[in-house]
Amino acid sequence: MSYRISVFAEKCGVNKETIRYYEQKALLKEPSRTNAGYRIYSNDDVKRVKFIKRLQDLGFSLSEIYKLLGVVDNDEVRCKNIFEFVSKKEIDIQEQIADLKRIESMLGDLKSRCPEQKAINQCPIIESLIFD
Repeated sequence: MSYRISVFAEKCGVNKETIRYYEQKALLKEPSRTNAGYRIYSNDDVKRVKFIKRLQDLGFSLSEIYKLLGVVDNDEVRCKNIFEFVSKKEIDIQEQIADLKRIESMLGDLKSRCPEQKAINQCPIIESLIFD
């Protein structure tokens, strides 16, 4: 299938300006065009944009995503030092996971202190955040 930019953006869950921005940043290759000059995108382009958005949702910057896409694109320049980049990113993610686990534990503890029947001004969660 092929899509013009409006339908493509909708399928990807982004707006047209995002698509154009990704093209400017070389995250998305320049699309082919119709005889009338309209941009035409493929299902592979849809997958690529969804991959980019998913990585953004997970906290990756566009420059990090650009570097990772170098592997997909077989770009030797972007793949240079990829081992060091991936190793550092792996450590960063392990630290984020540890932080999230601590927050999850804290929230579970706070939740267990808060009986559902109490008024908001008697909530132990509020009290523990203010007085602990």
